Amino acid sequence: MSATAPLLIGCTAGGTTHQDHNIPDIATKVRMVRDAGVFDYIDRTPPDEEFRDLLRASEQCNLPVLAGGWFYTAGRDEALFERNIHKSRLLGARVHNVQLLTHHADGHVLGNQEVADFYAWAFDFGMRHEVRPCFEVHVNMWSEHYGRIAQVAQLVQAAGRPFCMTLDHSHVIFKIDNPREQAVQDMRADIDAGRLELDPFKPGHVAGQWIGQQWVWHAHARAAVPNNPVNQWGRHPDGSVGRGIQYPFMRCEPDQYLEPWDEQRLLPWKHLMRQLLSHHARHPDSPLGQISCEHIPNPDYGAGHKYSIFENNVACARWLRQEWAQAQATIGR
Repeated sequence: MSATAPLLIGCTAGGTTHQDHNIPDIATKVRMVRDAGVFDYIDRTPPDEEFRDLLRASEQCNLPVLAGGWFYTAGRDEALFERNIHKSRLLGARVHNVQLLTHHADGHVLGNQEVADFYAWAFDFGMRHEVRPCFEVHVNMWSEHYGRIAQVAQLVQAAGRPFCMTLDHSHVIFKIDNPREQAVQDMRADIDAGRLELDPFKPGHVAGQWIGQQWVWHAHARAAVPNNPVNQWGRHPDGSVGRGIQYPFMRCEPDQYLEPWDEQRLLPWKHLMRQLLSHHARHPDSPLGQISCEHIPNPDYGAGHKYSIFENNVACARWLRQEWAQAQATIGR
């Protein structure tokens, strides 16, 4: 039996609240994560005014801040990225989740080479400070056309760097059987032509390719279902409804979610997570180091929902630990 790579389970600070109101302060968030007894770390890149409080709470609770993240606009936020990497290093984070928005600061859509160039700059800067940038598959980002990820990865690797990504497969799952969402960045054309497969039960599906290529260094765990309901209870500042990229992981009461909860709808999300865990268990050289549970209260996710967001993260962490133990136990069978 070959040794498996270790795996840590954490919780994003955004997920340490019950609903989208009465949000705890950062010291309370750290205590909540520690006291849950199922997390190894908290995931947070703090704004400047919160940095000292997070550092102090992390030290007092003996709970490390091993990961963080932010969203960036190329041509505007390079200095912000550098500041966040410095803060991440001081906090002890080993990965920084990078959400690179679709458009450049001047308004044009980033091309693949521009993304690869930004990646190279970010990777080199981050690694000099021993914080690994991981580019996330995410809506509203260059990566929302999921076929682009392999194209950018090839450019990055051709330039002599490893491609490191964050897998948040809720962003893949919610687009299954969802023509409106598949139309973003004209991704549906590649799906209809058979060039891109989203369904994790089908051969050659896109997330399975990312896993097999050893590109996944960091992951987020947020439950979602195919054609996930839009979040009518969550509104953006412009009045638009949330896109719907979060489904309760645990059973909830009829008035706590937009529609009756159906555990069977979670099977594609769970199946893909099991594939990730199985790959990690069977490949000692797998680069995945940690998974952050990330049910959150934002409009596109859980804003307005009546179930406990934090309790869903705790339940998800317990399930991940059970599935990870099962994946390890199957090695050699």
